[in-house]
Amino acid sequence: MDAVVKFTSQTQGKDRIFRTTQYACALTVYLLRRNTGRKEFVTKLKSLEAAMSAGRKLLRLGNTVNSIEAAQRTMRLSDRVLCLCLTVANVNRAFYFICDNVLWARGLGLLRNIDKERWSQYSSYFNLVSLLLSMARDAYVTVQLMTQTARDESFRQKMDRHLGESPDVAEVLIPQLDALLFLLLVTLRSHPDVTIDVLKNTCDLLIPLERLGIYEANTGVVAFCGLISSLIGILTIAQPRLKIKP
Repeated sequence: MDAVVKFTSQTQGKDRIFRTTQYACALTVYLLRRNTGRKEFVTKLKSLEAAMSAGRKLLRLGNTVNSIEAAQRTMRLSDRVLCLCLTVANVNRAFYFICDNVLWARGLGLLRNIDKERWSQYSSYFNLVSLLLSMARDAYVTVQLMTQTARDESFRQKMDRHLGESPDVAEVLIPQLDALLFLLLVTLRSHPDVTIDVLKNTCDLLIPLERLGIYEANTGVVAFCGLISSLIGILTIAQPRLKIKP
């Protein structure tokens, strides 16, 4: 119970719960779209989805400052690649939250002379750039970890056994490719924080791609990816050791 209270007392925890509910509603609405007997239930789900979306915008009002502070911290990283990727990603997240705040004010009627569609496109663009840079960080960290793993003597023994026990695979795949895939799988299995972050960013990436019209996906796929990403977000907050650092 203490863990639940601690989780729900955090703004990020509340946002993840709202986000999970929002995408769960969207996915359920998609699955029931042809069920004419559940129209009233679907209408209620759409209302709940809209309420969760509005609630999340309210919770994100202070996130611009948090992103700027995060950018200031990542600027001091000694690794130049991580410094560049994470700093620019955090700056883009700050711009994303600014656009999100403007859209929130537009929805309340506080800013009437705002082109909602244009600002929504800006928001998705900054979100997309931030996610791409986060994925670049994931790729860089994964390559570093793979390099370290390849130097380990125990891994080399595992590799030799794997290649020796899988002659059929070697006939289908190039041996070097088989070895590389095996190295990647072992590395990701040994570092769940990196694996989880890769999965989360991959799921999140589909959302701005669809909104910008770069990739066409039905609402069911987008809602499913959003739901998986939200559940991962809850997991990383509840278990900080699974959150990638820095």
